[in-house]
Amino acid sequence: QVQLVESGGGLVQAGGSLTLSCAASGSIFSINVMGWYRQAPGKQRDLVAAITNGGRTNYADSVKGRFTISRDNAKNTVYLQMNSLKPEDTAVYYCNALVVALGREYNYWGQGTQVTVSS
Repeated sequence: QVQLVESGGGLVQAGGSLTLSCAASGSIFSINVMGWYRQAPGKQRDLVAAITNGGRTNYADSVKGRFTISRDNAKNTVYLQMNSLKPEDTAVYYCNALVVALGREYNYWGQGTQVTVSS
C-alpha cells in the first residue's frame, strides 16, 4: 500500500501565494508521474500540473506562468508553488501518483487539501 499525504492548503487573498506538498510513503519501487488535480464544487476533477520522474512537466493552460510543479525523487515528494492566485483557483487540490511496485503501475490519490482564494 502507498499513502499520499498532502499539506499546505489554506485561505489566501487574490494575488497571494501558497505552496502545496505531497509526500508518498509505503511500498514504492519508483514513481513514474506525480501530479496535482483540483475539483471545485459542482465541477469535475481536472489536471493542474504533472511531472515525470525525469522532470518533464505539463500544466493546465489556466495556471501556466503562475504555478510551478517540482519534485524531490529522493523524498518521493511533489510540490506545487502557486503564485498570483485568483478566486477561480479555489478548489480541493488532490495529489496523484503513478507508482511502480511489484512490476506493476498503480494509481494513488491523496485525501485532498482545500485552497480558498478570496477576492
